[in-house]
Amino acid sequence: MIAVVGSGLMGAATAWQLARGGHEVTLIEAYNPGHQHGSSHGSSRIFRRVYDDPFYIDLTGSAADAWKELEGDTRTDLLRTTGGLDLGAQRDPEHLAELLATAGVPHELLTAEAASERWPGIRFTGPALYHPEAGVIDADATVAACVRRATELGARVLPRVRIESVEPLGAARVLLRTEQGGAIVADSVVVAAGPWLPELGLPRSLTLPELRVTQQQVFHFRQQDPEADWPTLVSQDDLSLYGLPSGSDGGPAPAFKLAEHNNGTPTTARTRTGTPDADSRLRVSGFVRDRLPGLDPDPVGEATCLYTTTPDEDFVLDRRGPLVIVSPCSGHGAKFTPLIGAMAAALATGESEPHPRFSLARFD
Repeated sequence: MIAVVGSGLMGAATAWQLARGGHEVTLIEAYNPGHQHGSSHGSSRIFRRVYDDPFYIDLTGSAADAWKELEGDTRTDLLRTTGGLDLGAQRDPEHLAELLATAGVPHELLTAEAASERWPGIRFTGPALYHPEAGVIDADATVAACVRRATELGARVLPRVRIESVEPLGAARVLLRTEQGGAIVADSVVVAAGPWLPELGLPRSLTLPELRVTQQQVFHFRQQDPEADWPTLVSQDDLSLYGLPSGSDGGPAPAFKLAEHNNGTPTTARTRTGTPDADSRLRVSGFVRDRLPGLDPDPVGEATCLYTTTPDEDFVLDRRGPLVIVSPCSGHGAKFTPLIGAMAAALATGESEPHPRFSLARFD
């Protein structure tokens, strides 16, 4: 039996991939699948092809195929295509356009004037990169679809079971002790605990990188024109922000979600306050007033979530003995969900080796 600890995006996708491969799977969750306490809740996450790194550009192409596979198997629409914009001198749209051209990813490099004609709700101060394959992922629906389909394929789900420690029993068995005093024995364990990973009782012999957990805040702004189609956007000048259509998180009328990528508040999964930072609200609202005239600058909704960030902002996907550590994090992992599930499942079954870019060995 393969145990998966954590039913967020990555754990749920791993359980789905393992179950569809015919493996015996137990998915263990400290709350209920679909809870609001971690990094996987809400109706809006960005899918994009743009990275300042050819490795991730290629990986997004594989992820796009994996999303189609997941949607087909679960018969659920999870990724809505909107197109995406990259803005700001520090974002360097011209350089990013060159990388997309090399990778063969469709895109347009637009002048500020041309972009303003197409998106009058955005004030452009320089060139903008547009790529039509960007879109919005419904995280809540993705978790629900993966858990539902994994269950249909025979997976067992254990809700409200919190793991206290993970103890290898030799090279091919693992003992999971629960805070309720129970024990579960598995042939291998996939640990996809998100922001709980740093405080999980893993073996002392397993050295993890320093994982920084921060509370991030997101804000939803009502569209002035409810009929307007908004693309996703990433903007980097004085502020580093991302934005995307809110979906149901923004309330009954069309809204746009905006958040700072950085400036999170250091915390832990257990001690987070859940209260959005007032200074961040002021900064983001100020950006809306200055750059997004198509939005009402007073937020109609706000929320918090957690980032878990590695020192190099690359993911951790590695196997040590019977343990697979899955931390595709650093604020950019959601777009890869079904692909990460496939990679984690292959590590758990011994069908593949970790990619060097994601190996724990880089921190040794």
